[in-house]
Amino acid sequence: MARLGLTSVPSSNQILSVCLALQAAGFLKSVTRGGLTPPPIDDLSSYVPEPVTQENISTRRLWLGLKYWNNEPVLRRMNMISRPTKRISMGVDGLRQIARGNRFGHVSGLTKTGECLFVTTDKGVLEVRECLERSVGGMLLCRVV
Repeated sequence: MARLGLTSVPSSNQILSVCLALQAAGFLKSVTRGGLTPPPIDDLSSYVPEPVTQENISTRRLWLGLKYWNNEPVLRRMNMISRPTKRISMGVDGLRQIARGNRFGHVSGLTKTGECLFVTTDKGVLEVRECLERSVGGMLLCRVV
């Protein structure tokens, strides 16, 4: 099986927020803005992407450095919870139930080791435990194992 060190996704503000939250949670090694060609993998920290213009805005990509532990990917599976046709918002009480491993509404609790749930709030994209620390609710985005 191929072990990619770098992969790309389309660039948008929401995708960037989710990727930065995944990086902060330890699922990704790096998040870099770039074009269609990948940045050099050995010096991602010092890589300066070309500026965004009207001509190249459609070709902008986010390059994600993937993490591996014992030759297994750290980010194994990622499932959407809210969809464009069915958005699921939740307050602090519902998020507390999910973080404790209990089911709340149509959303099952966090029961697996290392499982995370990301929520978009007015403070940005946060992991469910950060939402509980800050006492904010929001729209459930995705579950990562």
